[in-house]
Amino acid sequence: MDNVFNKPLTYLKGVGPEKVELLKKELELFTYKDVLLHFPFRYQDRSRVLKIEEIKLGLDQGQFLGKLIDIQLIKGANNSKRLVAWISDGTSELEMVWFQQIAILQKYLEVGKQYLVYGRLTEFKGKISMSHPELNIINSEFELKSKLGLSPVYPLTEKLNRKGMDSSFFQKMVAQIIEECHPFILENLSVKLKESLGLISRNDAFRLIHLPLNLQESQKAVFRIKFEELFFNQLGLLKEKKIQIKKFDGFSCSKVGQIFNDFYYNHLPYQLTNAQKRVIKEIYGDLKSGHQLNRLIQGDVGSGKTIVALLSMLIILGNNGQACFLAPTEILATQHFLGLSRLLDGLDVNIELLTGSTKTADRKKIGSQLLDGSLHILVGTHAILEDWVEFKNLGMAVIDEQHKFGVAQRAKLWNKNQVHPHILVMTATPIPRTLAMTIYGDLDVSVIDELPPGRKDVETHLVYQGSRLRVIGFMKEQIKLGRQVYVVYPLIAESEKLDLANLIQGAEAFARDFPEPEYLISIVHGKLGAELKEFEMQRFKVGKTQILISTTVIEVGVDVPNATVMIIENAERFGLSQLHQLRGRVGRGGNQSFCFLMAGEKISKEAKDRLSVMVETNDGFKIAERDMQIRGPGEMAGTKQSGQIQFKLADLTTDQDILSKARASAIQVVEEDPELNLKENQNILKFLNQKKPDQSFWSMIS
Repeated sequence: MDNVFNKPLTYLKGVGPEKVELLKKELELFTYKDVLLHFPFRYQDRSRVLKIEEIKLGLDQGQFLGKLIDIQLIKGANNSKRLVAWISDGTSELEMVWFQQIAILQKYLEVGKQYLVYGRLTEFKGKISMSHPELNIINSEFELKSKLGLSPVYPLTEKLNRKGMDSSFFQKMVAQIIEECHPFILENLSVKLKESLGLISRNDAFRLIHLPLNLQESQKAVFRIKFEELFFNQLGLLKEKKIQIKKFDGFSCSKVGQIFNDFYYNHLPYQLTNAQKRVIKEIYGDLKSGHQLNRLIQGDVGSGKTIVALLSMLIILGNNGQACFLAPTEILATQHFLGLSRLLDGLDVNIELLTGSTKTADRKKIGSQLLDGSLHILVGTHAILEDWVEFKNLGMAVIDEQHKFGVAQRAKLWNKNQVHPHILVMTATPIPRTLAMTIYGDLDVSVIDELPPGRKDVETHLVYQGSRLRVIGFMKEQIKLGRQVYVVYPLIAESEKLDLANLIQGAEAFARDFPEPEYLISIVHGKLGAELKEFEMQRFKVGKTQILISTTVIEVGVDVPNATVMIIENAERFGLSQLHQLRGRVGRGGNQSFCFLMAGEKISKEAKDRLSVMVETNDGFKIAERDMQIRGPGEMAGTKQSGQIQFKLADLTTDQDILSKARASAIQVVEEDPELNLKENQNILKFLNQKKPDQSFWSMIS
């Protein structure tokens, strides 16, 4: 009976129109369902009543039972008022103070009555008191016992607390809703699944998470609800994956092809790592299966994802197909085009670049060659997605940095061929396992977990502005050895003008420290035209300039093996993953490389801790785990993906074990009953079908 869950909060006793409006404005709670899904974030143990004399032991909070012995209304300066009351339990007296809701409290407080009080103890001018404690009148031993136990603490706002709508008020409200709704909170897991994991019922879970008698009950309830959230997330992704495999045939690949073999045996510039070979085998296994490939390639900076993507595209070419390679920025697309062109030099492969800056005549040429099949690989930006871009036989689309392309944009690729092209996604940002499972659970995931031989860890140092002269001296030493240097400034959208000014001022300062003609500097930022940007990048790449000063446009894809020093200005303003990507621009040759994180003299402890992670490790996956702990999974995934991981209770940073159990259970269910037709899985199917595309899996209670 869904209607009971959709009842407005005005039906609750003690929740008048003013409180209903506050709950709407402060917490966006409108219905019974909303309140049931507003879970406590911790619990207070109120099973013990302390003696007031125990305050002397240094308690910071406590629960006391005593008779009210006095009340005083004290007026202060500027018409301020405070209500002061005292209770006694025979061992000592406790002072309580209120600065708000005085009129209501004067009606509630009565000398001679017994009260159970709970709150935080504070000391002011040598006197201990309790400010704004929670109060309950106690008339009997039975009433006292009913108030003792575990008390949930809800995420509330200061405004709600000021109006007396605290956790105690919220618990009373939830108790009313549970009493009315519990017959309609239906099970959504199978008996088999519950028994195998020792899960309590869904009905019990909602009751015990809000109204537990002890810690064990609350823990069982929390586990059950977290498991359920993660299970349905994984089940939805796995079913989607099954549908893709069953429904969509992929571009047919019956062989590796001559062009692949020619490149692999005669043109491959270095030996592949075992991890790269393993991933290529996984990709080829998908390509010859007859089904559409949807695979994510994960790998740390410099692990060689691009060569794996190229070899995959060559398999497509060997089966008379075409491929495209999408990159999120013009600089990155150009870098990929130049790099792939060098690798393919000497092979009969036609490769072209398409960006927003491509001239009309070149666009026409690209368009005609795509249609007649003479253009084999098209590298480009979002321009590839434009309607006029049509292929004769598109077999694969490689997408670099997938999170920077919207779902609707990526879907346009499917319309570029009658048979769906294979989709190979690359990410240069290592993703923690838990995040990959929840965002990319419908994709097959390959991890390149091995760096090419000879790569040395980049030596990283956290330095402050006071050490700038030493850093400049080190830069000069490296340049004297024939090396090159990156200097990167932040460019944050909210402070774009200010940041750009900082870059220009910084460039002027570096020009004084590194005067011409002995030193030459390139400057690159997003405000430069495409041709000028490319001109400056090329000057640095070929060694005509020793220093490249830029914004984060060089974050990924730029490959200058001779660059050995990375200076990151205002490093405290960057996220961990971005710092890791920037550091990955050096250490790409055989020489020892260095990264200096330049920070302000006064940075927060959190910023210092974040930067220290960079000093401690070069492992991108460890950095990604730490990044997720700091920023949270939603922010790390980006706005385009975060909707998929907005759980009410589960937390990907702390619930990895529950996620593993949930995924294993979902895999077992899908393998045993792909369509969820078995009688035992009807609860699961019904709940899964109730989920709306734009809502979390918790959109329905029953």
